[in-house]
Amino acid sequence: MNALLRHCQTARQILGLPVARLSFDRRIDAHDIPATYRYYTQRHPRYKIIGNKTIGVALIDLDRFPDTGAYLDAIAGKNRGAWHAKRARSRGYACQAIDRNEHVDAIHAINTSESTRQGRPMDDKYLHKVTHFDAQPHFDYYGVLDADGRLVAYGNIGCYGNFSAFSQLIGVRNNDGIMHLLVTDIVARLIERKRVRYVMYDTFFGAQPGLQQFKRILGFEPYRAKYSLP
Repeated sequence: MNALLRHCQTARQILGLPVARLSFDRRIDAHDIPATYRYYTQRHPRYKIIGNKTIGVALIDLDRFPDTGAYLDAIAGKNRGAWHAKRARSRGYACQAIDRNEHVDAIHAINTSESTRQGRPMDDKYLHKVTHFDAQPHFDYYGVLDADGRLVAYGNIGCYGNFSAFSQLIGVRNNDGIMHLLVTDIVARLIERKRVRYVMYDTFFGAQPGLQQFKRILGFEPYRAKYSLP
Protein backbone atom coordinates (compact mmCIF):
# COMPACT_ATOMS: atom_id res chain seq x y z
CA MET A 1 0.00 0.00 0.00
CA ASN A 2 2.84 2.39 0.86
CA ALA A 3 4.48 1.72 -2.51
CA LEU A 4 1.20 2.34 -4.31
CA LEU A 5 0.72 5.58 -2.39
CA ARG A 6 4.23 6.74 -3.34
CA HIS A 7 3.54 5.95 -6.99
CA CYS A 8 0.28 7.92 -6.85
CA GLN A 9 2.01 10.87 -5.24
CA THR A 10 4.75 10.78 -7.88
CA ALA A 11 2.14 10.66 -10.65
CA ARG A 12 0.34 13.69 -9.20
CA GLN A 13 3.62 15.59 -8.98
CA ILE A 14 4.43 14.79 -12.60
CA LEU A 15 0.98 15.79 -13.82
CA GLY A 16 1.27 19.02 -11.82
CA LEU A 17 4.47 20.11 -13.56
CA PRO A 18 4.18 23.03 -16.00
CA VAL A 19 4.57 22.04 -19.65
CA ALA A 20 7.26 23.54 -21.88
CA ARG A 21 7.02 23.09 -25.64
CA LEU A 22 10.57 22.83 -26.93
CA SER A 23 10.99 23.07 -30.69
CA PHE A 24 14.05 21.80 -32.50
CA ASP A 25 15.07 23.56 -35.71
CA ARG A 26 16.96 21.30 -38.13
CA ARG A 27 18.08 24.36 -40.12
CA ILE A 28 20.55 25.13 -37.33
CA ASP A 29 22.51 21.93 -38.00
CA ALA A 30 21.17 19.25 -40.33
CA HIS A 31 22.95 16.44 -38.47
CA ASP A 32 23.24 17.39 -34.80
CA ILE A 33 19.71 18.75 -34.32
CA PRO A 34 17.87 15.55 -35.43
CA ALA A 35 20.39 13.43 -33.50
CA THR A 36 19.83 15.43 -30.32
CA TYR A 37 16.05 15.26 -30.81
CA ARG A 38 16.26 11.46 -31.04
CA TYR A 39 18.40 11.31 -27.90
CA TYR A 40 16.07 13.55 -25.88
CA THR A 41 12.95 11.62 -26.89
CA GLN A 42 14.21 8.02 -26.80
CA ARG A 43 13.07 5.82 -23.93
CA HIS A 44 14.65 6.57 -20.57
CA PRO A 45 17.37 3.99 -19.82
CA ARG A 46 15.80 3.10 -16.44
CA TYR A 47 12.16 4.20 -16.70
CA LYS A 48 11.08 2.79 -20.04
CA ILE A 49 7.61 4.34 -20.13
CA ILE A 50 8.91 7.93 -20.32
CA GLY A 51 11.16 9.79 -22.71
CA ASN A 52 14.81 10.31 -21.85
CA LYS A 53 14.52 14.05 -21.12
CA THR A 54 10.82 14.70 -20.72
CA ILE A 55 9.95 14.61 -17.01
CA GLY A 56 11.40 17.05 -14.49
CA VAL A 57 13.46 18.85 -17.11
CA ALA A 58 15.41 21.71 -15.50
CA LEU A 59 14.45 24.87 -17.38
CA ILE A 60 14.43 28.64 -17.03
CA ASP A 61 11.69 30.41 -18.97
CA LEU A 62 13.64 33.44 -20.18
CA ASP A 63 10.45 35.23 -21.23
CA ARG A 64 9.81 35.88 -17.54
CA PHE A 65 12.71 38.33 -17.46
CA PRO A 66 12.63 41.58 -19.46
CA ASP A 67 16.34 42.09 -18.78
CA THR A 68 19.28 40.57 -16.92
CA GLY A 69 18.57 42.69 -13.86
CA ALA A 70 15.19 41.02 -13.46
CA TYR A 71 16.84 37.59 -13.62
CA LEU A 72 19.48 38.49 -11.05
CA ASP A 73 16.79 39.95 -8.78
CA ALA A 74 14.90 36.65 -9.01
CA ILE A 75 17.92 34.70 -7.75
CA ALA A 76 19.09 37.30 -5.21
CA GLY A 77 19.40 36.72 -1.48
CA LYS A 78 21.86 35.08 0.89
CA ASN A 79 23.26 31.83 -0.48
CA ARG A 80 21.32 32.08 -3.74
CA GLY A 81 22.80 32.14 -7.25
CA ALA A 82 23.40 35.88 -7.65
CA TRP A 83 24.95 36.10 -4.19
CA HIS A 84 27.49 33.37 -4.97
CA ALA A 85 28.25 34.86 -8.40
CA LYS A 86 28.90 38.28 -6.85
CA ARG A 87 31.21 36.67 -4.31
CA ALA A 88 33.19 35.03 -7.12
CA ARG A 89 33.61 38.36 -8.90
CA SER A 90 34.80 39.99 -5.67
CA ARG A 91 37.54 37.35 -5.52
CA GLY A 92 38.84 38.22 -8.97
CA TYR A 93 37.06 35.66 -11.14
CA ALA A 94 35.61 36.60 -14.53
CA CYS A 95 33.43 34.74 -17.02
CA GLN A 96 34.09 35.13 -20.74
CA ALA A 97 33.79 33.39 -24.09
CA ILE A 98 36.80 31.15 -24.70
CA ASP A 99 38.59 29.24 -27.41
CA ARG A 100 39.07 25.86 -25.76
CA ASN A 101 42.22 25.23 -27.77
CA GLU A 102 43.89 28.01 -25.82
CA HIS A 103 43.19 26.16 -22.56
CA VAL A 104 43.94 22.52 -23.38
CA ASP A 105 46.09 21.89 -20.29
CA ALA A 106 43.72 23.73 -17.94
CA ILE A 107 40.69 21.82 -19.26
CA HIS A 108 42.45 18.50 -18.68
CA ALA A 109 43.44 19.63 -15.19
CA ILE A 110 39.81 20.53 -14.42
CA ASN A 111 38.51 17.25 -15.83
CA THR A 112 40.89 15.19 -13.70
CA SER A 113 40.77 17.32 -10.54
CA GLU A 114 38.20 14.98 -8.94
CA SER A 115 37.84 11.22 -9.28
CA THR A 116 34.11 11.33 -8.54
CA ARG A 117 31.36 13.93 -9.02
CA GLN A 118 27.75 13.71 -7.86
CA GLY A 119 28.52 10.35 -6.29
CA ARG A 120 29.67 8.78 -9.56
CA PRO A 121 33.15 8.06 -10.95
CA MET A 122 34.23 10.44 -13.68
CA ASP A 123 33.39 9.19 -17.16
CA ASP A 124 36.38 7.89 -19.11
CA LYS A 125 35.98 10.63 -21.71
CA TYR A 126 37.09 13.17 -19.09
CA LEU A 127 40.21 11.22 -18.13
CA HIS A 128 41.87 11.27 -21.55
CA LYS A 129 43.50 14.54 -22.53
CA VAL A 130 42.00 16.18 -25.62
CA THR A 131 44.68 18.07 -27.53
CA HIS A 132 42.38 19.75 -30.06
CA PHE A 133 38.76 20.84 -29.83
CA ASP A 134 36.45 21.37 -32.80
CA ALA A 135 33.94 24.17 -32.36
CA GLN A 136 30.36 23.55 -33.49
CA PRO A 137 28.76 26.66 -35.01
CA HIS A 138 25.58 26.38 -32.94
CA PHE A 139 27.53 26.13 -29.68
CA ASP A 140 29.02 28.79 -27.42
CA TYR A 141 31.97 28.07 -25.16
CA TYR A 142 32.56 29.94 -21.91
CA GLY A 143 35.04 29.79 -19.10
CA VAL A 144 35.74 31.28 -15.70
CA LEU A 145 39.25 32.63 -15.26
CA ASP A 146 40.86 33.47 -11.95
CA ALA A 147 42.72 36.69 -11.18
CA ASP A 148 45.87 35.24 -12.81
CA GLY A 149 44.05 34.35 -16.04
CA ARG A 150 43.95 30.61 -15.32
CA LEU A 151 40.86 28.69 -16.44
CA VAL A 152 39.10 27.15 -13.42
CA ALA A 153 35.70 26.24 -14.90
CA TYR A 154 34.11 25.92 -18.33
CA GLY A 155 30.72 25.37 -19.90
CA ASN A 156 29.47 24.47 -23.37
CA ILE A 157 25.95 25.38 -24.44
CA GLY A 158 24.16 24.57 -27.69
CA CYS A 159 21.26 26.27 -29.43
CA TYR A 160 18.70 23.77 -30.75
CA GLY A 161 15.66 25.86 -31.70
CA ASN A 162 13.57 27.84 -29.25
CA PHE A 163 15.83 26.63 -26.45
CA SER A 164 19.49 26.33 -25.54
CA ALA A 165 20.89 23.50 -23.44
CA PHE A 166 24.08 23.00 -21.48
CA SER A 167 26.14 20.06 -22.65
CA GLN A 168 29.01 20.47 -20.18
CA LEU A 169 29.49 22.40 -16.93
CA ILE A 170 32.55 21.54 -14.89
CA GLY A 171 35.08 23.30 -12.71
CA VAL A 172 37.62 22.83 -9.95
CA ARG A 173 35.98 22.28 -6.60
CA ASN A 174 36.24 25.30 -4.33
CA ASN A 175 33.88 27.49 -2.33
CA ASP A 176 34.35 30.68 -4.34
CA GLY A 177 31.10 30.52 -6.33
CA ILE A 178 32.75 29.99 -9.72
CA MET A 179 30.05 27.65 -11.05
CA HIS A 180 27.31 30.07 -10.00
CA LEU A 181 29.18 32.83 -11.83
CA LEU A 182 29.51 30.67 -14.94
CA VAL A 183 25.82 29.79 -15.13
CA THR A 184 24.43 33.22 -14.22
CA ASP A 185 26.62 34.97 -16.80
CA ILE A 186 25.61 32.55 -19.55
CA VAL A 187 21.92 32.88 -18.71
CA ALA A 188 22.28 36.67 -18.63
CA ARG A 189 23.78 36.63 -22.13
CA LEU A 190 20.88 34.52 -23.41
CA ILE A 191 18.42 37.03 -21.96
CA GLU A 192 20.28 39.89 -23.67
CA ARG A 193 20.29 38.10 -27.04
CA LYS A 194 16.58 37.21 -26.95
CA ARG A 195 17.06 34.36 -29.44
CA VAL A 196 15.63 31.51 -27.35
CA ARG A 197 12.81 31.21 -24.85
CA TYR A 198 14.21 28.49 -22.61
CA VAL A 199 17.55 27.36 -21.26
CA MET A 200 17.95 23.75 -20.11
CA TYR A 201 20.28 22.22 -17.56
CA ASP A 202 19.51 18.50 -17.91
CA THR A 203 16.85 17.23 -15.46
CA PHE A 204 15.96 17.21 -11.77
CA PHE A 205 14.89 13.59 -12.20
CA GLY A 206 17.72 11.41 -10.85
CA ALA A 207 20.02 14.30 -9.88
CA GLN A 208 21.66 14.28 -6.45
CA PRO A 209 20.03 16.61 -3.86
CA GLY A 210 23.02 18.96 -3.93
CA LEU A 211 22.81 19.36 -7.69
CA GLN A 212 19.05 19.87 -7.51
CA GLN A 213 19.58 22.66 -4.99
CA PHE A 214 22.29 24.21 -7.18
CA LYS A 215 19.86 24.33 -10.10
CA ARG A 216 17.06 25.82 -8.01
CA ILE A 217 19.11 28.68 -6.57
CA LEU A 218 20.09 29.60 -10.15
CA GLY A 219 16.44 29.83 -11.20
CA PHE A 220 15.87 26.44 -12.85
CA GLU A 221 12.50 24.78 -12.26
CA PRO A 222 11.18 21.30 -13.17
CA TYR A 223 8.94 21.01 -16.25
CA ARG A 224 7.38 18.39 -18.44
CA ALA A 225 8.93 18.87 -21.86
CA LYS A 226 7.10 18.26 -25.12
CA TYR A 227 9.43 18.22 -28.09
CA SER A 228 8.81 18.82 -31.77
CA LEU A 229 11.01 18.61 -34.84
CA PRO A 230 9.13 20.17 -37.79
